[in-house]
Amino acid sequence: MEQERMADLVSIICATVAAFIAGAAWYSVLSKPWLRAAGIPTDENGKPQGGGSPIVIFGLGFLMQLIVAGMMRHVFVLNGIETLGAGLVGGLGIGLFFITPWIALNNTYTMRNPKLTLIDGGYATLACTIKGIVLTLF
Repeated sequence: MEQERMADLVSIICATVAAFIAGAAWYSVLSKPWLRAAGIPTDENGKPQGGGSPIVIFGLGFLMQLIVAGMMRHVFVLNGIETLGAGLVGGLGIGLFFITPWIALNNTYTMRNPKLTLIDGGYATLACTIKGIVLTLF
């Protein structure tokens, strides 16, 4: 039982790291469109003005990814999702049909640029798909 819990923890951490790395790549490529869509003012170098501490921002981002991965693992175990294909479809479904609509809802109510929903929802879908794959590899 203890080995199983350790394996679950390792899979959750690996899924989080994989999704976090994908986020770094995603937002590196889409940083300028994201900044414009989010309406964040930038300095003469194109960097966000008055930004918070990167350690806090990325630390909280990692923690939130960890929470999602942990809950996904729980849902996968309860539903017998064990194969790579099922993990891919499960993760895709969570990102595309749970998280992205919630992002769209929040962005609609705050009258944000629809491109922000496409960028952030796209990443949520990608990250959850990656998590679903990684979670079923262990």
